[in-house]
Amino acid sequence: MNITLDQAKNAIKAALAKAGELGVKMNIAVVDSGANLTAFARMDGAWLGSVDISIKKARTARFFDMNTGEIGKLSQPGGSLYNIEHSNNGLITFPGGIPIRDNSGQIIGAIGVSGSTVEDDHAVAEAGVQAIS
Repeated sequence: MNITLDQAKNAIKAALAKAGELGVKMNIAVVDSGANLTAFARMDGAWLGSVDISIKKARTARFFDMNTGEIGKLSQPGGSLYNIEHSNNGLITFPGGIPIRDNSGQIIGAIGVSGSTVEDDHAVAEAGVQAIS
């Protein structure tokens, strides 16, 4: 099952609201279960370099069905996933990417957010996920 465009728009809307609440400018990407870009928003003034990062965070979260911050912990030197960020045409292994599940727990997509601290990125992504779950 895939995330619908309406669900992706709802995730983006909630993420934008959270970014506004935090006073940060974000790039927000939502991918479907096949890691294909479904919806995207770039807030006015958000970093151009974060466009690609947000999309890669969403894809990374979907490719491995886990939060990108968790992948980051496993990809440290000596970790079981060390150097994984070089696979799949580049992954992002710090917080801000989260899988999106439907009510039955099946992964239907993922969200990726970039533009501030990793803590803010994760909080904004989490707001997007909560709009769907």
